Amino acid sequence: MFTLKEIFLYAEDAPLIFSQYLFLFLFSFGFVLYWIFYKKLAVRNVYLLLFSLFFYYKSGGLYFGLLLLSTVVDYWCGMEIHKSKKEVNRKAFLVLSLVVNLGLLAFFKYSAYIVSLINYYVGTDLVPVNFMAVLSNNIFGSDFSIYDIFLPVGISFYTFQTLSYTIDIYRRQIESAKNIIDFGFFVTFFPQLVAGPIVRAADFIPQIYKKFSLTREQLGVALYLIMTGLFKKMVISDYISVNFVDRVFDDPNLYSGFSNLMAVYGYSIQIYCDFSGYSDMAIGLAALLGFQLPLNFNSPYKATSITDFWRRWHISLSTWLRDYLYISLGGNRKGKIRTYINLMITMLLGGLWHGAATKFIIWGGLHGAALALHKLWIRYVPKINSIPPIVSKIFAGLITFHFVAFCWIYFRADSVDKVKLMLSRIGTDFQWSGIGERLTQYTTPLLLILLGFAIHFIPTNVKSKAKEVFVIIPDFAKVLVCAVIIFICYQAKTADVQPFIYFQF
Repeated sequence: MFTLKEIFLYAEDAPLIFSQYLFLFLFSFGFVLYWIFYKKLAVRNVYLLLFSLFFYYKSGGLYFGLLLLSTVVDYWCGMEIHKSKKEVNRKAFLVLSLVVNLGLLAFFKYSAYIVSLINYYVGTDLVPVNFMAVLSNNIFGSDFSIYDIFLPVGISFYTFQTLSYTIDIYRRQIESAKNIIDFGFFVTFFPQLVAGPIVRAADFIPQIYKKFSLTREQLGVALYLIMTGLFKKMVISDYISVNFVDRVFDDPNLYSGFSNLMAVYGYSIQIYCDFSGYSDMAIGLAALLGFQLPLNFNSPYKATSITDFWRRWHISLSTWLRDYLYISLGGNRKGKIRTYINLMITMLLGGLWHGAATKFIIWGGLHGAALALHKLWIRYVPKINSIPPIVSKIFAGLITFHFVAFCWIYFRADSVDKVKLMLSRIGTDFQWSGIGERLTQYTTPLLLILLGFAIHFIPTNVKSKAKEVFVIIPDFAKVLVCAVIIFICYQAKTADVQPFIYFQF
C-alpha cells in the first residue's frame, strides 16, 4: 500500500502518470467520491477542479503556480475582451494574454537554447536564471539552484489551450466563461492537462453545464479506450523502448545498419503507441466522468500523403496550428508563394513547439517542405490513370510512411550528428549476413514492433467491430477482460515506469 507521503507529496523522480499503480489508486478513490457529488453541477465542477489541480501538483510539483497564473491571467483577459466595446482595448488584452503565455513558454522552454546560441556565435558566457527558483528561495527559504531551468509538465499544451480561448473570444466566436471556477475547470481538467488532446473552449465549456450522463454503452467504450491505451503504452511502447530502441539510439555505432533501421521502425511505432495510448486513456477517463474529448489520432501510418498524415496525427495540435497560426498568417489566401511560405513557417514553429533544439527545427522544416511539395505535386502533376488505384495507394502509403519514419530520426536522436551516424550505418554497413543473428538476439522487441504495426493496420471496420463486441458483452466479462489486460501490462512493465514521451513537450 502507499504511504501518506507517496499519496500527497510530489516526487521529482516519480511524477504521477496514468500507467502507475498510484494513479489507478487515486483515480479509483476519486471516482468513488465523484459519485457523491456528480448530481450537483457546481459542487461537481469544484471537486473536479480541485482533483485536477492535485493531479497536476503530483505531476509537476512547484510549477503548479504557473498553471494558476495562466488561468487567472487568461480568465481576466477573456472577460475584458468580451465586455470591451473599443477595439483598441480588445486588442490590448489579447496582446497581454499572448505576451504572458508565450513569454512564460519561451522562458522555460527556449531560454537555455537561445542563450547557448548567443554564447556560441557571439562568444559570451551568459547563463539564464530561473526566476521561480529565486522567488521560492527568497520567500520560502528553499534551496533550489537558480541556474537550473526545468520545463514545466504540460506547459505547451495548456498554453495553447488557454490562448485558443482568448483568441476565440477576440474573434467573437465564443463568449467568456461565466466564472473563474468554470474556466479553471476547463484549463486544468486532468485527463488531458499534461499531454492533450488540446481542447477548445467552444467544445468543452458547454459540457460543464450539462448533467452527468454515462450509459452502459458509453461505459463500455470508455473502458475499451483505457485498456487499449494502457496496452499500447505499457506492453508495446515501453518494452521496445527500453529493450531495443533506446539502446540503438544511444550509440548507433555499436549496431549494424539493419539494427539501426529496425530501431527507426521501432521508434515510429513506439511514439505512436505511447502518444495515442495516452490520448486513448485520456478520452476514456474523461468519458467516465461524463465529458467528451476530441479524437487525437486516426491511424496516421495509413496516410497516403504527408497532408493526409497531418489530418490523422496529433489532430488537436495540427488543427490548432492551422486555425491559429497558418490561417492568421494568411493561409492560402495570399497567393501560391505565400501559401508555401506560410506552410513552412507553421511547420517550423510546430517543430519548435516540440522542443528547443535544432533537430526539432529540422524536423518541422522537413514536414513543411513536404507539405509544400505535395501541394505542388497535386497542382501540376497529372494522375496516371493506367495505374490501378490499389497499387497507387500502397505505393503512396509506403513513400509517406518512410518519409515520416526518416523524420522521426531527427525527432528522437540526441543530436544531428547521431542522425548522420544512423543514416551512415544504414547506408554503408547494413550487414545482411548478420540479420538472422539480430532477429534471434532481439526476437521479443522485434515481434512487438511487428505486433504494433499489425494492430495499427487492422481495418477500421474490424477495430469498430471489436469495440462493439466489448461493449455488448456482460459486465462480468468486461471485468475479466480488463483484469487480464492489466495483468499482462504489469507483467510486461519495465523496472522503472516510463514517462509518456510528450510529457517533455
